[in-house]
Amino acid sequence: MIVPKGKLIIIGGAVDMGSNLSTHEDIVRPNYLKFFEQGILKRIITESEHQTNSKVEVITTASQIPEMVAVEYINAFNQLNIEQVNILDIKTREDATKKENLDRIRVADVVMFSGGDQLRLSSIFGGTEFLQILKSRYIKDKLVVAGTSAGAAAASTNMIYRGQSNKALIKGEVQMTAGLGFIDSVIIDTHFVQRGRIGRLLYAVASNPGMLGIGLGEDAGLLITEGTMMEAIGSGLTILVNGRKMAETNIYDVEMGSPVSIKNMRVSVMSISDKYDLAANQLFIKKISKPEEGIFVVPDDKS
Repeated sequence: MIVPKGKLIIIGGAVDMGSNLSTHEDIVRPNYLKFFEQGILKRIITESEHQTNSKVEVITTASQIPEMVAVEYINAFNQLNIEQVNILDIKTREDATKKENLDRIRVADVVMFSGGDQLRLSSIFGGTEFLQILKSRYIKDKLVVAGTSAGAAAASTNMIYRGQSNKALIKGEVQMTAGLGFIDSVIIDTHFVQRGRIGRLLYAVASNPGMLGIGLGEDAGLLITEGTMMEAIGSGLTILVNGRKMAETNIYDVEMGSPVSIKNMRVSVMSISDKYDLAANQLFIKKISKPEEGIFVVPDDKS
């Protein structure tokens, strides 16, 4: 197994501009952007090798309003004394091939994918030299790759791109495709608690029980180091759906449009500072009352 030198930070988002929505869900368009809390943003910078001297590239490809999003990111990073913040406004696959854009990601310390529509990310960057450079640098260099909302959902090898929350456990309602591939063996969903998306993740894991489902709440994130150790950051909650011990499902037998049954799916909850080891398939809950005694370990299945 190749151990990445880089770090991956995935964030559940806050208020977005229609990210990860089906055509039947309402798209909220407030007159401001509620950015995720400074705690997570600051953590992105402290994890970077050059910290406040980092070169930050923000990719707004997923967003329907990239200009507004760009201003918010620049202001947010500037408040943390980060002066080298640039926006990669890539709208097409042709933009992703331009030499100036490739040169910029070759020297970036932090690359941040904004929220929006994760299908735009996969269809515009999939198979490009741009993505190849990013993934190579994530493996070989101390690059921080971060994504919020759609940027987080697209980080895995397989991603959910469509599915109504209230119909998620109907066969055929949840649709998946290839993601950007920074992390394997997981499926990521965002705005998870606030939009009641447990059904989407249950369905996705039931159809791919070897993968760990990660449901990121708003202002919730995971810092992933060495490709396998996940630490919960931010004030929100992260829900883990583990299908390795699933006893039974009828997902392969029922007709399209029929409800799906699932037996013995394991669900865990992570909050700030908890850790999960993907390699060992084990959750470590931080003991708050007596931190000097270390952490309390909650065994998960090791199969």
